[in-house]
Amino acid sequence: MDFQPLNLENEADDMDFDISSGEEEGLDLEQPIGDYDDNYDLVAANSTNLEPYESMEFDSEQAARIFYNSYARRIGFSSRVSVYQRSRRDGSIICRQVVCSREGFRRQGGENRSKRQRTVTRVGCKAQMTVKKQASGKWAVTKLVKEHNHDLVPPDKVHCLRSHRHVSGPARSLIDTLQAAGMGPSGVMSVLIKESGGINNVGFTKVDCQNYMSSSRQRTLGSGGQFVFDYLKQMQAEDPGFFFAIQGDFFDNNTSGNIFWADATSRMNYTYFGDTVTFDTTYRTNRYRVPFAPFTGLNHHGEPVLFGCALLLNESESSFVWLFQTWLSAMSDHHPISITTDQDRIIRSAVAQVFTGTRHRFCKWNIFKEAQEKLSHIYHSFPSFEAEFLNCINLTETIEEFESCWEILVEKYNLGDNEWLQSMYNVRQQWVPVYLRDTFFGEMCIMQSSDSVKSFFDGYINTSTSTNVLIKQYEKAIVSRYEKEVKADYDTINNAPVLKTPSPMEKQAAVYYTRRSFIKFQEELVETLANPATVVEDRGMEIIYRVTKFGEDHKAHFIRFNVFEKKVHCSCQMFEFSGILCRHILAVFRVTNVLTLPSHYILKRWTRNAKSGVVLDDQILGLPANYQESSTARYENLRCKAISFVEEGAESVYVYNVAMDALRDASKKVESAKQQNITKRTLVDGDDDQEKVNTSGNQIGLQSCLVDEDRKILELSAELESASQRCEAYRAKLLAVLRDMEEQKLKISVKVHSVRLKCKS
Repeated sequence: MDFQPLNLENEADDMDFDISSGEEEGLDLEQPIGDYDDNYDLVAANSTNLEPYESMEFDSEQAARIFYNSYARRIGFSSRVSVYQRSRRDGSIICRQVVCSREGFRRQGGENRSKRQRTVTRVGCKAQMTVKKQASGKWAVTKLVKEHNHDLVPPDKVHCLRSHRHVSGPARSLIDTLQAAGMGPSGVMSVLIKESGGINNVGFTKVDCQNYMSSSRQRTLGSGGQFVFDYLKQMQAEDPGFFFAIQGDFFDNNTSGNIFWADATSRMNYTYFGDTVTFDTTYRTNRYRVPFAPFTGLNHHGEPVLFGCALLLNESESSFVWLFQTWLSAMSDHHPISITTDQDRIIRSAVAQVFTGTRHRFCKWNIFKEAQEKLSHIYHSFPSFEAEFLNCINLTETIEEFESCWEILVEKYNLGDNEWLQSMYNVRQQWVPVYLRDTFFGEMCIMQSSDSVKSFFDGYINTSTSTNVLIKQYEKAIVSRYEKEVKADYDTINNAPVLKTPSPMEKQAAVYYTRRSFIKFQEELVETLANPATVVEDRGMEIIYRVTKFGEDHKAHFIRFNVFEKKVHCSCQMFEFSGILCRHILAVFRVTNVLTLPSHYILKRWTRNAKSGVVLDDQILGLPANYQESSTARYENLRCKAISFVEEGAESVYVYNVAMDALRDASKKVESAKQQNITKRTLVDGDDDQEKVNTSGNQIGLQSCLVDEDRKILELSAELESASQRCEAYRAKLLAVLRDMEEQKLKISVKVHSVRLKCKS
């Protein structure tokens, strides 16, 4: 008899147990529809005490498979269908083999073998039952092998075997009810265990429950999806800068579509704070009714800022690729410096495809949370493990220190064979802080216990939030975050911080930074008093300094300082990571008489003026062509450009003089353009005498206004030049004072040396 490989496409719809690999992990058990579920319990009940035997007959092949699986449950093994034979006459299946799931051996893969090491489940077991279709239409057992070459599973564990995990109709109804009430998989399983009289009687595992809840959530989102779509269309009609896009059949079958949107404020905020992004997937979990995923960042006050939102019904790799590409398109195709996501394999792959050149980090908070589950036996047996594990990740300052600490931890708790821990170690460059310090992530402290940014929607979305309620909560969160930003701006401008030193650098930082940024800078500045800097090597243009805290000589940081360019690099890399200078660099500035912060070390995104001086391309943002017809829009664009021009023009006397010449030329051109515009208006309106009079009056008023503006510009320019001259004079005097101090210091040193010599003599 010739057997052929199992045809998965033709057989998948009428099977409830394993038909391919025999693996007993990661089953996505979404029950097949049709008569199979209705017949399963009936056939199983009728075959409770029957033993299979050769020549035993069944009404159908399906009945034979169900019977053998019921027999397998009683005995203590899992079954799967194997090979079959087709009729040469009509191609129908006429012979089927059902085997123990541990039959045969897994084929060894070649170069394309999966990197994940799979558990060995096939051991060459010979147990099987072969059924063949008879002329009468019945199916008869033609071969039967009952002996197994492995241990059988006891009755209290048989429910874990893959072919016996079955979410029945009553269980589905109860799961749907509990999920609608906002209960997560753990809570649902607790109820099912209690209702069934024990976990052995539930009939499936927590993984099966999670998979069913995920598919159920997708099936029930439809009506809310239409509500979201209508809302987005309305928003786009009201706001030309509003962007949204839809993938797949979001409204037809509710299982394959995704939707993304970003309002004009989110897109504008990205131009200011789009250097680091977090893709928040907290609400993807089955605990939440809405598969909601926002893109967020940090504003100049260190508070969450929104860059866009998505509803994800299809969580395939291609869907995430589409989402990331669509988000980038809405953000003018400007890639961020860094992006933080969870360590999901599909998300990792999509990020690698779309965000080329962007540093990808895994959320450390998610990893710590997963560790509590994967290493629960260690957490319970060794209460000190958690603190040691966190310290190894958060407090190590060099790669060598981390590697040594990790090795000691693994050896101490005998974790060398733990697959999950090894897998996380293999990707340590993407979540352990010591490997990420050379990239900007916007966090004020490298060694903070968690990199989980406070969610933009904290307090607004919970497990019971439906799709319809989501939009209302979304709008409330937007308003609340805006109010908090306005309040923070007000506090920064109107509440002057308390200075702790007489340093001109601290006064300068208090003027430039927002309140929260200044507090962090001030903390670092004060710490310089306990962190003296000493010269290690003088290379002429570059000097190497060593900075250590009093009493901690074993923890030294090395700083390279370019004297001419005033550029400096510290081994702690705090500035690269957070954008705020560290105490080690500030200590070097203190001993080298650098009294104010060089401009290239004041990161604009942390300043009060973080939102000024940025001019956007209307076409890139997708704004309408007539957007510039608004006088408000024209005023805003000119204002931003002027601020940028003034900031650059005041850098030095030479640049200032060039800027003034350019302003005079621009003023003449603007005056000429106004005259031409006035002439055109006069010609167009020449037939209406009354309108001529009004236009003439407007022209006179406009000219008068422009003359006043020109006079104000000249007055301000003169004040600017005077201030620049005063600054130069102050700088010259300061340098003279410093030179005098050095001379006095030298004289005193000579006198001290002379006194010592006299004392010796």
